[in-house]
Amino acid sequence: MRSPLFEAYIEPARLYPEFWRLIVGVLVILLVYVGVFSTMLVAAYPVLGPLNYFGWIMGLSAPATPTQTLFVLASFLGMGLGVLIATPALHYREPGSLFGPLRDWARGFFGALKVLIPAYTALFALSWATIPLEANLYPATWVRVLPLALVLVLIQTGSEELLFRGYLQQQLAARFAWRAVWMGLPALIFAALHYNPAAGMNNVMVLVGILAFALAAADLTERSGSLGTAMGWHFVNNVSSLLFTSVKGTITGLALFVTPFDVTDTSSAPLAMAIDLIAILLLWRLLRALI
Repeated sequence: MRSPLFEAYIEPARLYPEFWRLIVGVLVILLVYVGVFSTMLVAAYPVLGPLNYFGWIMGLSAPATPTQTLFVLASFLGMGLGVLIATPALHYREPGSLFGPLRDWARGFFGALKVLIPAYTALFALSWATIPLEANLYPATWVRVLPLALVLVLIQTGSEELLFRGYLQQQLAARFAWRAVWMGLPALIFAALHYNPAAGMNNVMVLVGILAFALAAADLTERSGSLGTAMGWHFVNNVSSLLFTSVKGTITGLALFVTPFDVTDTSSAPLAMAIDLIAILLLWRLLRALI
């Protein structure tokens, strides 16, 4: 049984639920995303100059400077824009229907922030007390880029939620009743796209944690009938992992601190990932109880 709120949430997607429209829609999103990213790459060339350009671009696979990280986050504008174009073009419905009712979205988003900011602050304090975190970005630089970084993290997480818990989940749920399809398939794709070759043997734990988050966000969307709670959680989670404490070898360019171990460490990293997985499950239960 699906919640009545979710049935109302996917109602606009029932108008044109044909599977071919979804496939073409995904291709449109991919095309817009690649187009925006390519435009950004071209625009960066005269700014960086020929001597610095290719080395800087190669570093985007594991952004270690503020400008590289801001660039990667900004590229998600293409993903969000692609979803907002594909939804009316292929399914003849308002892009706003991806968010759910505005009041429900706002209540879910800001309600999640109200609960999760203290929770993640406590997790950060626990990390500080138990792990010898290493200073990364100079505090003055961090404060200077923080406003822009927050906006771009919101764009990045919002774009991902619009695609995976909004567009894909809605359109699949309008077409298929089986939960493993409309909830599981977007979550699996979401996790697969986070595959990091540099993680080595730790990739399994990394992907399990990301899959758990994706399924939890999908469940919260189904239960609440809007993207608000999932979007709020994704935003706070990425602010924590990108702007406060990052794991070495990942996206560290905007992090105030980094862990003493890197993503390939098979002694300390798995324990930290297991703790993250437990935190995801506990926070999911907390947010679910508040809906």
